[in-house]
Amino acid sequence: MDALIVFLLALLWDLLLGEPPVELHPVVWFGRVAGFLDVKWKRRGPLPDFLAGVLTALLVIAFALALSLLSHYLPFPLNYVVAVYLLKSSFAVKSLHEHVARTITEDINEKREAVSMIVSRDVKNLDESHLNSASIESLAENLNDSVIAPLFYFLLFGLPGALFYRAVNTLDAMLGYRSECYEFFGKFSARLDDVLNFIPARLTVLLYLPLGGLKVLRHYRLARFKINSDKPMSAMSAVLGVWLEKPGVYRFPGREPKNEDIKRALKVYWLVVAEWIGIVLLLLATGVCPCLSP
Repeated sequence: MDALIVFLLALLWDLLLGEPPVELHPVVWFGRVAGFLDVKWKRRGPLPDFLAGVLTALLVIAFALALSLLSHYLPFPLNYVVAVYLLKSSFAVKSLHEHVARTITEDINEKREAVSMIVSRDVKNLDESHLNSASIESLAENLNDSVIAPLFYFLLFGLPGALFYRAVNTLDAMLGYRSECYEFFGKFSARLDDVLNFIPARLTVLLYLPLGGLKVLRHYRLARFKINSDKPMSAMSAVLGVWLEKPGVYRFPGREPKNEDIKRALKVYWLVVAEWIGIVLLLLATGVCPCLSP
């Protein structure tokens, strides 16, 4: 199949229709498989839990790869329909904008509720500035996780690469916690996600350079808190000129983030997305990625 056509149709689907129904979303399926295996495994100690976590991750990844190969065994045009559907499910441009846009409100309770839907931290005691910060941080981090990285692996390995990444990212989101329950069970998923995001997170920073120049690089040097997730946040902080902080974990300097800064962050988001889509289209159209040639 022509990867350029598949990508264009998947992008059109995303921008016009958004996400597939929850019941039919492959990422939801990955989560349900992981959740089922998580519940079934009764914690038994560091080594057994780690091995069980590895097996859980491998089963979810195998499921994702099997789905990605499905279109190869279907006749035209059904093969294109399935490929477009699966590729669209691996990235989310429109829905990320929508989720973050809901946090732009003067009502502190509405803002707190909206922010709680896009971050894992406890938001009930956060003031307005830290809620604004959390919203912008989530946008910056998920720009990498939901747009840059899945399409990066699509360029390298086709549909299997995109779904492989999405499966690992889902596993990390569900199991990759430093808690008693997941310290060992989720360790493999968390470390694999770190490996897969290492290049995309830094690529995302490079995409901010035309918007923030050297300030982006200066903020990048301050991003020493996390392996990957703080890198896109540092770039967004630099471009907006606002501080972004998760108390006790990281802080990037700047002025206090306001509601208007979330609106500005969304504009920056679309500019970076446009850059990346342009690069993807160029690479697909010129056949630079041999594994994706028709």
